[in-house]
Amino acid sequence: MIDVQHDRIPEIALEWHRAGTGAALATVIETWGSAPRPVGSQLAISGDGQIEGSVSGGCVEGAVVVEAIDALQGNGDRLMLEFGVSDDEAFAVGLACGGRIRVMVEPIGTALPEDMLASLCDARAKRSQVAYVLNTETGAQALATPPEHAARFRIDKSGFEEDGVTFVGVHNPPLRMVVVGAVHIAQPLMKMARLAGYDATLIDPREAFGAPARFPGETISNDWPDEAMRAHGLDPRVAVVTLTHDPKIDDPAIIEALKSDVFYLGSLGSTRTHAKRVARLKEQGFEDDDIARIHAPVGLDIGGRSPAEIAISIMAEITQRLRKG
Repeated sequence: MIDVQHDRIPEIALEWHRAGTGAALATVIETWGSAPRPVGSQLAISGDGQIEGSVSGGCVEGAVVVEAIDALQGNGDRLMLEFGVSDDEAFAVGLACGGRIRVMVEPIGTALPEDMLASLCDARAKRSQVAYVLNTETGAQALATPPEHAARFRIDKSGFEEDGVTFVGVHNPPLRMVVVGAVHIAQPLMKMARLAGYDATLIDPREAFGAPARFPGETISNDWPDEAMRAHGLDPRVAVVTLTHDPKIDDPAIIEALKSDVFYLGSLGSTRTHAKRVARLKEQGFEDDDIARIHAPVGLDIGGRSPAEIAISIMAEITQRLRKG
């Protein structure tokens, strides 16, 4: 399942600040060697010592908290901290060897203005792609959205630009997946999607197919796909997969997806099936460029035969599209 609490680190820091306890955001801005947490990882620290999130998996959190509270009680300046992670400490958090991490600590209201953090949180609440951009030499700050830093947004990569002073902290909405058709392939695909970090929803108006007994623990909608997808919301962090072969069910989902900016749309079916699908979509007024967005037959050609193998091929193609464009 998606770690909702961990994903709310900026929001938690803002809540603590507004509650009057004071708060700071610590962000991993650079790593060398084997680092416990990737660049962009965040830790919220309140003035009374509460913490949420992580910048090191436990290696240096204590030191960061002490420095953050000192900054909150002092002049509220931005801090740049550098820590070495010993081999023993690294091994304790599951790494083979040590490294170094650089952590930026920004007290809210001084180093990081409250209104800028509030705007960042508002963008996140709307599932907008947003980045916090800081010039570490001049202190100039801004929020950026695509097409700026498009490559970073695509691969979820926070870090310094080539100038070595501009840090870009990427805040992408959590990934979501819509699977249309509660067929055998959907059973392993839903599990794989969750393992890969997607919040997955299964849609099938046929209640006998989309039944909790067949998909225990999954989010299921028995509404018609176009209605369910409009209610769900589609955006550049959503992948859509249709699996039924039935035009009455798949076509409304495909049409809804083509009207949106989902980053992936894949449809099960042979080349012949897809040719018929293309003809129907053209009758609906879709152009060749629109139809070319559909990955069909769905999945990378790895020779998969079983439902699980086909699900692997689908997840591989989705990952390729997400990370490579």
